[in-house]
Amino acid sequence: MRTWLKASGVTVLLITALAVPAIAADDVLKVCLDEDLPPLSAHHQGAPDRGFDVALAQAVADRLGRSLKIQWFESKLDEDSSPALEANALLSDGRCSLVGSYALTKDSLVVPGVKTAKLPGFEGATRDDRRRRVPLGVLAPSRPYIHSPLTIILGPKMIEKTRGRGIAGVGDLAGLRIGIESGTLADAILMTFEQGRLIDNITHLVPGRDDLLGALDRGDFDATLLDLRRFDAYRAAHPDTRLAASGYFYPIGANRGYVGLASDPALIVAVNTALAGLQAAGTIAELGRIAGLTYLPPREPIILGDVWLKILQK
Repeated sequence: MRTWLKASGVTVLLITALAVPAIAADDVLKVCLDEDLPPLSAHHQGAPDRGFDVALAQAVADRLGRSLKIQWFESKLDEDSSPALEANALLSDGRCSLVGSYALTKDSLVVPGVKTAKLPGFEGATRDDRRRRVPLGVLAPSRPYIHSPLTIILGPKMIEKTRGRGIAGVGDLAGLRIGIESGTLADAILMTFEQGRLIDNITHLVPGRDDLLGALDRGDFDATLLDLRRFDAYRAAHPDTRLAASGYFYPIGANRGYVGLASDPALIVAVNTALAGLQAAGTIAELGRIAGLTYLPPREPIILGDVWLKILQK
């Protein structure tokens, strides 16, 4: 990871300035990161580990005077998966002390309604690990370090049509061909907008099977609503894309931060201090830029409340 950071002279100066001497060999900060969440984090065989969260975890570890160890895990997108239970299981099993890029919502931080949960797939897992259930603890969030909004992405044919007037809200999608992934938050927003005013314009695709942004790039649709992070990842993988960000962010969005266990409050306090220093120095925004991430600083509310109720009330 340090070799990757040295690709930027600016980053070398940032990391060097944050480093502290005499890190004990056994004093390790263990951070769990999703192996396939670019440009936040990515871990693939034959390629160097990369992403904003990889660099940020190293900067936090340096601030704390610890070495860093990343535990990579796989988060499945299906109806039976629960990011909150997966994170809790990893932490409660001692696989890590922090889980990165955790969406800070009220629902994701409640005391779990079950006593045990299965571990997600993680690097180094054995057959027994995949079968057993882990007694769960209570999650505790750090301060947020990035805001993760939904944004409207425009297809090639719409860029010229919207030039000058732009996109001011979801209502501006009326009459356009809208592609959306079924069962997502974006789906709920568009389907319920003004008592279903956009329903006739919407085509549903299957998450994980259909290529939403690829279809938009081909001109199959005019626009979509999705996580800004995904558009950043698509642009990095397709530098010749004709898609464009509208510049509009849906007003209901979640901040991301670390989550640990409430049984280790001292760690959360120390991490908050490190994050505050990195934020004030402009380091977090700079690491986002280097990773190819459209960085937006955290905003109120720090912890998002009942998002579904907010959507239905709009």
